[in-house]
Amino acid sequence: MKKMKSMLAIAMTSVLAVGVLAGCGAGGQNNAGQAGQPAPAADQAQPSGATKKLVMATSADYPPYEFHDLSSGQDKIVGFDVDIANYIGKELGYEIEIQDMNFDGLIPALQSKRADFVMAGMTPKPERLQNADFSAIYYEARNTIVSKKDSNITKPEDLANKKVVVQLGSIQEGDAKEMAKTIPGMQITSLNKIGEMVQEIKTGRIDAAIIEDTVAKGFVANNPELQFNTLPDAGDNGSAVAFPKGSEHVEEFNNVIKKMQENGEMEKLIKKWFGE
Repeated sequence: MKKMKSMLAIAMTSVLAVGVLAGCGAGGQNNAGQAGQPAPAADQAQPSGATKKLVMATSADYPPYEFHDLSSGQDKIVGFDVDIANYIGKELGYEIEIQDMNFDGLIPALQSKRADFVMAGMTPKPERLQNADFSAIYYEARNTIVSKKDSNITKPEDLANKKVVVQLGSIQEGDAKEMAKTIPGMQITSLNKIGEMVQEIKTGRIDAAIIEDTVAKGFVANNPELQFNTLPDAGDNGSAVAFPKGSEHVEEFNNVIKKMQENGEMEKLIKKWFGE
């Protein structure tokens, strides 16, 4: 009888051990390993010893800030913002994971903690500041009018009754629409690529374009028949990093951005992506 009790105890102990091991195995899975579940943002708890990771949300349809590069045979998101993010990640010891989504979904991604930060050439406009915190400005943009040298178009009022092209979805598109409210007869056309816009001016189908200054310089340098004139500053058009409200990462990002501006790394990347 004692022997039977001992055998029964051993059997029950084995069953319990299997159950404990099974439970450990289930607990070892996280949401990222389940089908259809997005990887958690870094602000959420991570297992001890795991690689620190930050999720960057972007809208990769805005070259040269961020865009899909297929030249290597693989779909890779590259650009000015991507290089900055990777530099900051390396300085702070984070792996950067990029998630591509529609532009209008970027701030909601921060609010729902699906992303740790957003870089998408985003300007910290007042309405965005209500829903997100922003870093210091890392790139200051100024608008210019690009036109033929013999066009006599050098200032906003010269755009009256003229055909003006802007890049689709850009800050300049919104600025041009505001200008058109006070400039009579100003007609706006939106195109996807800066090169297409410049070509439209050269052929005479379009009178002028509104383009960021650094981008304009490169195209005018390669097209001597063109000129550009800087528009009066109509407000803050600079780009900044967006974070969820109260994010602990704002200060550390600001420290690296300041370092990049002081050590020449930011200027190097500006020349790489906005230069000739």
